[in-house]
Amino acid sequence: MITRPSSIRPGRLNEAELIRLRQKRLKEIHMWTVIREILMYICFISVLYMVVYSNPYSNAFLQANHLRKYFLNSRQADLDLTEVSTIDKYWQWLGSSFVDNLRAQKWYNGDPPRNLSGFINDKSHRLIGWATMRQLRVKPEQCRIVSTCHADYSFFNEDKHSYTPTWLNETSRMSDSPVEKAFTYQSSDELDTFIYAGTYASYGSGGYVYEFRGGFIDVRNNISRLHALGWIDEKTRAVIIQLTLYNPNVRLFTAVTILAEFLSTGGVFTSARFEPISFDAFTSRSQLLCTIIYMLLVVYFMWIELRSFIELKRKYFYHFWSYVQLGLIVCSWTSVGIYTWRYNECQRIGQLFSETNGYVYINLQFASYVNDLLTYLLGFCCFFGTIQLIRLCRFNPRLCLFVHTLKHSAKELLSFMFMFAIMFMSFLCLFYLLFMSQLPECASLLGTAQMLFEMTLMKFDAHDLSEAAAFLGPFCFSLFIVFVVFICISMFLSIVVDNFRRVRATLDDQSDGIFSFMLERFQRWTGWKKMTEEDMNAERNERLRAGQYYHPADMLSKKVDELLYALDRIYMDQARKF
Repeated sequence: MITRPSSIRPGRLNEAELIRLRQKRLKEIHMWTVIREILMYICFISVLYMVVYSNPYSNAFLQANHLRKYFLNSRQADLDLTEVSTIDKYWQWLGSSFVDNLRAQKWYNGDPPRNLSGFINDKSHRLIGWATMRQLRVKPEQCRIVSTCHADYSFFNEDKHSYTPTWLNETSRMSDSPVEKAFTYQSSDELDTFIYAGTYASYGSGGYVYEFRGGFIDVRNNISRLHALGWIDEKTRAVIIQLTLYNPNVRLFTAVTILAEFLSTGGVFTSARFEPISFDAFTSRSQLLCTIIYMLLVVYFMWIELRSFIELKRKYFYHFWSYVQLGLIVCSWTSVGIYTWRYNECQRIGQLFSETNGYVYINLQFASYVNDLLTYLLGFCCFFGTIQLIRLCRFNPRLCLFVHTLKHSAKELLSFMFMFAIMFMSFLCLFYLLFMSQLPECASLLGTAQMLFEMTLMKFDAHDLSEAAAFLGPFCFSLFIVFVVFICISMFLSIVVDNFRRVRATLDDQSDGIFSFMLERFQRWTGWKKMTEEDMNAERNERLRAGQYYHPADMLSKKVDELLYALDRIYMDQARKF
């Protein structure tokens, strides 16, 4: 009786061919993993850019630039706030420029400003409530040489007493007059204000406040009376003007803060911030859709990071990319929280505006701080998301030359940085002590360090150093150029170039990695590259390994066995019938 034949084994491959086929199989598996990761990341980075760059508004700069020129009045030399250097000039700008621009005046043809109640003089921005002017003062101190002196501002020597007009006698009575009320100290809870960071100091949240309320004539008379009563004197250290504007044409709020710092040395320094804010959570459906997709991808990354943490445990924090992913996740969820708060704030402001017809004071100082925080978070999200492009370069060693070069030169660069820090600190002390009173760049250690870094980049003005000191200026400058620019920078470049040459020589001896394999498969798939005889033999061996190819000699014995098996079945069927 003929039995059923067993499966025929294909021909065996040698050990080298098996290793080569196994590597090819691993490359194919790795290739699809790489493609999936690249496509996922391209989708993520595209959605991230859509979310981040759709948040700013194109009219924000134009609006801030217009208000900056409008209030600072830089086009008139006698009323330019940036050129104010004395108290009298500040009063002149306040009474002749700021007050005139704070109320809508007649049109160019003499017509009255109808339906423009609450608008400023540019006829485009609605004043939310009224503007406030807050002063911060210091306590008088006893000096050894003269009877009294007045120190710089700090939170510890801030004057928090209430006075009668002209600052002569203390009082505890709260007056209803806006002029007399300006001599009464009010806390941050009463004013709804916060700490403000200026150029020379950080100022407290309380102070003596005058509110620009009433008609144009009343406000001008009050300012003249405050000037006559000496509301700003030698104890004044800061005057902060704050107002909130709304432009209905572009639906943008603007928090305006104009600061005048009165230093103990007698100088007056002014600065201003114009921060456009939009409380709209989403401006279009596409932005909402992109935000939803982005947060779903963030949730997916959280799941991946959680699996990695469970698998690696403590070793998870040893990897650099773990901190990048954590930073991206934290910044993303914090941005969602700020978006939610901004939407609620928009609803609150809209309700107050509708209930009071716009005649309510709304301070957007805290809102501007939160909006700045949102901008920082979006910037870090974009940074963390973009820097991960370097991680994708790990699939091709040639694209990771930068990372490999830094790894090979890490010890040498650390030694060089230690030596460079000592050299730079020595020149920092030298320039600061020699030119702290001659050059404005050397007025502080931070400014001196910035000037030296600019000199390292060959951005300097040697004429100022020569005027500051005829001999020491050019001499110290020459020493810095020789030791720091010529020697230290040359050493840094030599270290980097030498390690780059070594890394590149090492990579030349290696294969190009998975990218080359992917490129070869793509060229074959599109027909740009034809298969050689060696490639055909490799593919035949692969099919042989998978059991898909048989040699004709092996196929003959298999066909004979199948024929005998069929005859045996026919014979058994005939015998069963008889």
